[in-house]
Amino acid sequence: MIAAGSGPGPRPANLMRLYVEPMDAVVVEVVDDGRVRYEQQGGTGTPGVSEAGWSTPTLQERRAIIYAAENEIAALNELLEALGG
Repeated sequence: MIAAGSGPGPRPANLMRLYVEPMDAVVVEVVDDGRVRYEQQGGTGTPGVSEAGWSTPTLQERRAIIYAAENEIAALNELLEALGG
């Protein structure tokens, strides 16, 4: 799902839910400068996320996020083809 966010802070370039298996985390927002916001789990937050909720991923985390996104794009393309789109 892509939608514009509202509220204080930077305007998200992309609002989503992307599960990143190697990190066992769900990315929910990304801004143009590359910072991400993770879904909080269990009310304790995600380790390494700033108090404002925005985090600059490490190189390894960026690679994991990109890999997960590319796999999701491939799965969505297969779905579109199966539905005749």
